[in-house]
Amino acid sequence: MTKTTRPFTPDWVSPPGDTIADILEERDWTQAELAERLGYTTKHISLLINGKAPVNEETALKLERVLGSTAAFWLKREAQYRADMARIEEENRLKEWTSWLDELPVKELMNQGVIPKCNLIPKNKPGVVKSLLHFFGVASPEKWRSCYADREIYFRRTREEQSDVGAISAWLRLGEIEAEKLDCPKYSKPKFEKAVQEIRSLTVLPQQEFKPQMQQLCREAGVVLVLVPSIKRAHVNGVARWLNPHKPLIQLSLYGKTNDRFWFNFFHEAAHILLHDKKNIFLDQWDSGESLVSEPEREADEWAREFLIPPEYEGELAQLQSKNDVIDFAERIGIHRGIVVGRLQHDDLIRRDWMNDLKQSLCL
Repeated sequence: MTKTTRPFTPDWVSPPGDTIADILEERDWTQAELAERLGYTTKHISLLINGKAPVNEETALKLERVLGSTAAFWLKREAQYRADMARIEEENRLKEWTSWLDELPVKELMNQGVIPKCNLIPKNKPGVVKSLLHFFGVASPEKWRSCYADREIYFRRTREEQSDVGAISAWLRLGEIEAEKLDCPKYSKPKFEKAVQEIRSLTVLPQQEFKPQMQQLCREAGVVLVLVPSIKRAHVNGVARWLNPHKPLIQLSLYGKTNDRFWFNFFHEAAHILLHDKKNIFLDQWDSGESLVSEPEREADEWAREFLIPPEYEGELAQLQSKNDVIDFAERIGIHRGIVVGRLQHDDLIRRDWMNDLKQSLCL
């Protein structure tokens, strides 16, 4: 087994002044004599030796002429010193930020391979903080809060007390990363309206067939569709948002893992793209209480309900009391039978444990 070794990173730094001081000692020169030869004040030489004044291009050339070596050597020595100083300052900041880890689903992200696995002992925590800053693409926990945690988000939660912003923000970021890998044309509302009509007919297909087709139809209309596994305590079904003025994103999690929920959630998010403005993030979960649902959410719910089962067929729903009734009705209106079962259960027309075998299980 090959042993992996870490590069040596001392917790001390050596300014170029240390090398200058060594040469002065070898030559038995005073700082005043060096100042005279370089054309600087003794104060400036003191600052230079103690790392308080930088070695710039002019100083490097003078050191080359007076002390030897090359200007490139002195500039490289200065650059290394500044880099080491920055590294130590960064390590100190990372240590100060380790409490941020308590706000994030660290172990979940490790298990998904998003950040390297390690034991969360004190000496490892600064490195985990650094990995998470890279993952979120932010410079500090404060910037994470302004970019994710403090954003105005319309959302509904089934388990409000169990959901947390850290888990939700991690799930949102995973979607952003997936979306960044995909190219698509600018958003076209007419094309997307046509796409969702075609996607409705895909609900009768198995997942391995409908998934690539619906992603392609969305992409051709300028909409990025990504499926990202849910993260514990996020409890999210999906999100509709605009990554920029020309690129909307629909992100789904398969939370619930049945096709009735998946399809309702997709068309719910599609409704946000078609009906609502580009400034908000519409983050959604399944079956929240009415008191938690905003007006845009009610509009998206109603649009999805009517799109899947048009109003002219609603009167027939109460009459569907057998599996054969459901199958015949679903075939007649051109959607998967599991979607009909989900609607009957949601509207309390049948018990929640009835006809679940007509639904299709999905997986990522």
